[in-house]
Amino acid sequence: MKSVFSAPGDYIYFKSQVPLHRIPIGTKQWRYYDFGPKVVTPLICLPGTAGTADVYYKQIMCLSMKGYRVISVDIPCVWNHQEWIQSFEKFLDAIDVHHIHLYGTSLGGFLAQLFAQHRPRRVKSLILSNTFLETRSFAAAMPWAPFVSWTPSFLLKRYVLTGIRDGPHEPFIADSVDFVVSQVETLSRDELASRLTLTVDSASVKPLLLSDSFITIMDTNDYSAIPQQLKDQLSERYPGARRAYLKTGGDFPFLSRPDEVNLHLQLHLRRVGLEAQPELVQSIPKDGTGGGPSKENDKEDRDDEQKDNGGNPESNSEESQPSPSAPESSESHGLDEQLLSNAEIHYINQKDSIILKPSAMSMNQHSAAAGILLQSTWEFFIFSLLPLYVDSLYIYSNNAWKLRQLV
Repeated sequence: MKSVFSAPGDYIYFKSQVPLHRIPIGTKQWRYYDFGPKVVTPLICLPGTAGTADVYYKQIMCLSMKGYRVISVDIPCVWNHQEWIQSFEKFLDAIDVHHIHLYGTSLGGFLAQLFAQHRPRRVKSLILSNTFLETRSFAAAMPWAPFVSWTPSFLLKRYVLTGIRDGPHEPFIADSVDFVVSQVETLSRDELASRLTLTVDSASVKPLLLSDSFITIMDTNDYSAIPQQLKDQLSERYPGARRAYLKTGGDFPFLSRPDEVNLHLQLHLRRVGLEAQPELVQSIPKDGTGGGPSKENDKEDRDDEQKDNGGNPESNSEESQPSPSAPESSESHGLDEQLLSNAEIHYINQKDSIILKPSAMSMNQHSAAAGILLQSTWEFFIFSLLPLYVDSLYIYSNNAWKLRQLV
């Protein structure tokens, strides 16, 4: 990991365009991004133990410009799974959202399944990535779990960070790790303790009323903090679910492989019947909400948020930044359509597996690159052999002249 973290340029742009909302619901403070056409059933992204609402900024920027509504939330300070279900339902009511599609990674995927189990009428589909069905193995690996709420912040952060695999990484994976580490540094002691408590609190997901055909399991094939045994249990629980395999990506493919993840998300949403509304992108209000209300402005930091937890729930909202750039051109949407149409579904052991085939554009790029390489190689040989040819020609002509004099 890098000792000094510099925020990526696209993240800085995202922060300048998409407002952060904070809304108090009871004693809980919800922190979230909400962007995209309000009339579209939202895709809600739930992060893992080390994540925040910010880690899905690449999905928010991409999918909202395609006409989807994306909501990314922080997991608030809740101390048991029943409290999570009730608090999340109150949050949905507060932002006037009734039906949702859930995308959860790691702990977020587990919490998404629990909510789908207890509130089946609200959850239309699930996308689960590097997640699990039960917490027993995590509780066994953390014998000091009963004391987590009294543990100092620096120890909690150290414990969370030890679960993130340290280098060497591919550049994009290394950048994703650095970004998540920077987000962990923003979490308070209570937030860390709450998430670790949810991870080790004894619970398991019971069979869902949601059909397997409305579930996509998206996993990375290189490595993740979730043991392979737990990922296999998840696959066995949902034998009819679609499989989306990412060759690499690590623990945070939504950051390290955003293009692939975004395409798989679009494939899933289309398959479950959610149609994007790209024609409504231009009509998104300039406050950037496209959905629920904003209770506080984005310029307040987490320290202010902690101070406001017991304050007045009615807070003012500043004039937000202008919405992101205009919708992409028809050529760009045409390319997305081509990429999606080129996605082929293979049946492996009676399980659906989604594998993205190379697009025509990428094939043309490869052909162009091969042509450039061939031309460069040809020029190299020409300029390397030309001096040898001239030298040989000189020697031949000199010898011919000497032979003519002798004759």
